[in-house]
Amino acid sequence: MFTCNLCPRKCNIQRKALTDSGKGFCNMGENPVIARAALHFWEEPPISGTNGSGTVFFSGCNLKCVFCQNEDISSGCFGKEITVERLRAIYFELIKQGAHNINLVTGTHFINAIAKSLEEPLPVPVVYNCGGYESLNSLKLLENKVQIYLPDLKYADDNLALKYSDAENYFEIATSAIKEMYRQVGKCEFDENGIMTKGVIIRHLILPNNLSNTKKVIDWVKNNFNDGDVLFSLMSQFTPNKTCKIPELSRRLTQEEYNEIEEYLFNSGIEDGFMQELSSAKEEYIPPFNLEGV
Repeated sequence: MFTCNLCPRKCNIQRKALTDSGKGFCNMGENPVIARAALHFWEEPPISGTNGSGTVFFSGCNLKCVFCQNEDISSGCFGKEITVERLRAIYFELIKQGAHNINLVTGTHFINAIAKSLEEPLPVPVVYNCGGYESLNSLKLLENKVQIYLPDLKYADDNLALKYSDAENYFEIATSAIKEMYRQVGKCEFDENGIMTKGVIIRHLILPNNLSNTKKVIDWVKNNFNDGDVLFSLMSQFTPNKTCKIPELSRRLTQEEYNEIEEYLFNSGIEDGFMQELSSAKEEYIPPFNLEGV
């Protein structure tokens, strides 16, 4: 049991067992809850490589994005409660399967358990894969334990952050967090096979009808990092969420929207990173959350 102020929401609530009432925003207890642990092949090429990324999907979230594709676990909180010891054992099971790295997806609200599970170094890099809404104090718990940070920078427009993710001051918080991540791990490095060994990849999902938000994100990355400092991953895989009632998010990107952002990215001068093809907007890229590997 502990009083939780791990993320910027600072719920200041006691998190006990998963079955207890009165949980904070993430709806989780103290112990980690996992929905899937398996090799994943749909991350950026230097993360997935040829063998796959050893991906651990945590249940619950400190963001409630209305367009979330993983809502069964983020909002529905489907998953199995495990111990820190079991979490570390899962890492080694994935490594035995050939994982290039251990990829911790949406673990913000379990950062205490994650830090404890990484007290002894792993033989492969650790990827911290998050929504960007992170506390600086909490990130410091991961220093020298995480080699690769994979944060979203969802919004440069705080009005959108409130409307779509119920997140105040998202842009200031997320950009400060990304700078802390870069301070910890520095410039990107790769092994002889092109697999990332350390660094930061900043992700941004293009939202339909919100191109100005994406352009501001591109501008921030360009203005705050030099060539080779970070990788920038621009994603076009937005797929409408069946439960989302917001009209402007009821469709995929159009070819015209995609072309406009592609041109803007090209003209920005950012050369280090990736841009998904428009055809990436497919529901089959969403993994099954069936307790595999848990």
